[in-house]
Amino acid sequence: MCSNCGQRCRGRYDQRRCRVRDLRVAGWVVFLEFERWRVRCSGCGGVHVERLDWLAQNPRYTERFALHVGRLCMSMSNKAVAELERLHDSTVKDLSKLYMQEQVRRAGRLRPRAIGIDEIAVRKGHDYRVVVSDLDQGRPIWMGGNGRTQADVEQFFAQLGSKASDGIELVVIDMWRPFRNAVRDKAPNAAIVFDKFHIMRHLSKALDQVRRDEYRRLQGKDRSWIKGQRYTLLSARENLTLEGRQALKKLLAANRRLNTAYLLKESFGQLWSYRTERGARAFFERWKQSLRWQRLEPYRKFAEMIERHWDGIAAYCRPENKVSLGMVEGLNNKIRVIQRSAYGYRDEDYLRLKVIASFLPPLPENARLHPH
Repeated sequence: MCSNCGQRCRGRYDQRRCRVRDLRVAGWVVFLEFERWRVRCSGCGGVHVERLDWLAQNPRYTERFALHVGRLCMSMSNKAVAELERLHDSTVKDLSKLYMQEQVRRAGRLRPRAIGIDEIAVRKGHDYRVVVSDLDQGRPIWMGGNGRTQADVEQFFAQLGSKASDGIELVVIDMWRPFRNAVRDKAPNAAIVFDKFHIMRHLSKALDQVRRDEYRRLQGKDRSWIKGQRYTLLSARENLTLEGRQALKKLLAANRRLNTAYLLKESFGQLWSYRTERGARAFFERWKQSLRWQRLEPYRKFAEMIERHWDGIAAYCRPENKVSLGMVEGLNNKIRVIQRSAYGYRDEDYLRLKVIASFLPPLPENARLHPH
């Protein structure tokens, strides 16, 4: 049957000789040559070519060769795959797209229960894109927008649909107001939890400001203890070398105010271990009391910020909201690695597809890249 006019093709038949690339054999590059039937429809005048299931959507390659290239692109850069298989960069990119599109298609429709929303810089100059992750599946499900505004986040909810948006129960975000406004407007049934790592980043900045203030206040030998110790003071203790731990011990022993600020920062992480809002609030009140008479102005401003955003912090105490808060930050780190491996591509749609498909399982050996 003709796909254009719907009539049975009764035109002129002939055969066309074809040559396609296939998998290597013993290191040799293999090409297959065969004849393919063509028919010219007498009804619409169109030319139709015989459909062969073992050919890829690109008729110059077999399906299994396209699968092979797409599988290589999951662990290698496109340039390395092109050199290995003696292909052009654009050809590798096209075959990789076919592979990743089939991965996304097999993942099915999006019905997330808990999501994380964050932004990531795609290039210098504060050029951001919004990344939405499914926290239950541990993978990004959407990347888009042209910045980090409320309208950019609303693009995700528009693509998801109102019914699926109403089914979202939990959203993990930072304290950026446009993100909160978009979630409250488009996912009214979702509880908002503020990301622990963004909050602790604000506390680290407060500690660094105390270090700067102390460096300006002191003179002579007292100042020498602080100079060059920013990394030592702000790094997690388990990430420091033996020499770094010894330097940290000397620094905290030499400056009482920095010692107090450091201990307060380390103890604040206990806030997320409470299972009731009442217990978390009692801990925070004790923590605030520890700031009295300490003359730690950056910490006082940090405590005021926590007060303004307390609802989003206390929401994590509920048992149904206990999700891995580090997952969003971990996914962003992996996305940055993908960005570096895709350096040189100007196709942003390809980068989005690469980010989403990189967290999906590989296709089976007998997969079809263009199911009819």
